[in-house]
Amino acid sequence: MNMNFRASHRLGSKVLALSIPALLAASPASAHHMMDGEMPQTFVQGLLSGLGHPVIGFDHLAFIIAVGLAAGLVGRSLVLPAAFVLATIAGVLVHMAAFDLPLAELVIALSVVIAGGLIVSETELPAGAWAVLFAIAGLFHGYAYGESIIGAEPAPLYAYFIGFAVIQFAIASLAMMLTNPKTAAVSTPLTARLVAAGIVGVGFSAIGSQLFG
Repeated sequence: MNMNFRASHRLGSKVLALSIPALLAASPASAHHMMDGEMPQTFVQGLLSGLGHPVIGFDHLAFIIAVGLAAGLVGRSLVLPAAFVLATIAGVLVHMAAFDLPLAELVIALSVVIAGGLIVSETELPAGAWAVLFAIAGLFHGYAYGESIIGAEPAPLYAYFIGFAVIQFAIASLAMMLTNPKTAAVSTPLTARLVAAGIVGVGFSAIGSQLFG
């Protein structure tokens, strides 16, 4: 059973490490087009849109993985992923309330670079500092999510909230479990740094897309 446990973690670490180059190879222009740009009309459509939006948005996905890596490296259960998810929900509500967050996409890209860079450089931050970073970034990530759901009926809107909250928490939790020294069966700080380096690359790619795309 211990052998299976170790093998599963090795496999998970490899999958996590290989996911970032795949993101780098993908075009940022393909992100943010869930439901072919159509407004979700039903609960199921809203749920699928919520589940898909953070995944097809490569800068969002990279940051969610960074949240999990940071949470695992500081050994803090699920508090940091939960803080980020709650902040993204607040960000959607900010968008729905017609408050403007300027340069949201550029700030999102910068947040990816910063989070990845902190992990690569092995900067030791207390959990509270990470929580503040994730809360601020989460507002902007959520604000961007809100663009595709403004004007939806209550059923697809609520389903959208459920979908993007669940998928973000699940991805961050998986990344956290693969890097938390208390739960990981293999030593993974180096893997975390390699993945974080890819995250930085995704962030710079997104910045380039914003400035020159």
